[in-house]
Amino acid sequence: MTLTELRYIVTLAQERHFGRAAERCHVSQPTLSVGVKKLEDELGVMIFERSKSAVRLTPVGEGIIVQAQKVLEQAQGIRELAQVGKNQLVAPLRVGAIYTVGPYLFPHLIPQLHRVAPQMPLYIEENFTHVLRDKLRNGELDAIIIALPFLEADVLTKTLYDEPFYVLMPADHPWTAKTSIDSALLNDKSLLLLGEGHCFRDQVLEACPTLGKGSDINKHTTVESSSLETIR
Repeated sequence: MTLTELRYIVTLAQERHFGRAAERCHVSQPTLSVGVKKLEDELGVMIFERSKSAVRLTPVGEGIIVQAQKVLEQAQGIRELAQVGKNQLVAPLRVGAIYTVGPYLFPHLIPQLHRVAPQMPLYIEENFTHVLRDKLRNGELDAIIIALPFLEADVLTKTLYDEPFYVLMPADHPWTAKTSIDSALLNDKSLLLLGEGHCFRDQVLEACPTLGKGSDINKHTTVESSSLETIR
């Protein structure tokens, strides 16, 4: 039994799909399948029920996943303990953030960090969530600032802040008299959305479900990240 195998089963339990789980673990699907089967053989139980259409946890598998998650968290705790005693304030800090967050946080983070740890080299990067996730897992980044939910078996996630959605509209729009706007009112309106790949776009579509179901795509203008300034 290895930490890698535990990460395989925890990720598979979250995704319920071998292909997606393998992608998140950065291995081929056969590699993940072999790792899961090896652990099941070692334990002598079936953790997952497999069919052509679904992957489900067995009753005993549910308990194993809970324990495996605890083990992975404890392993991360050991890594953090190993850092105690080191002078972390002179080691480089590599931070990534998604495009819709970086421009607002980095201008505040950089001067504060220089005051607290003037000898610490800081490297920052803005990118899409999936790219930042890969770089975090590969050790190219130490921390990433993204939008939740973010499910990784052995990655510690902390909530930094919450923020509401705001609707931008012309000053003479009838909605300016409202103190709040029901998301259902947006379903038949023209919207300006970020391009595919931005989690902010996905969050808007999630908040207004009918926008992504049968609505006229021509009514929703998309812009790339380079055009972000035009919608602020």
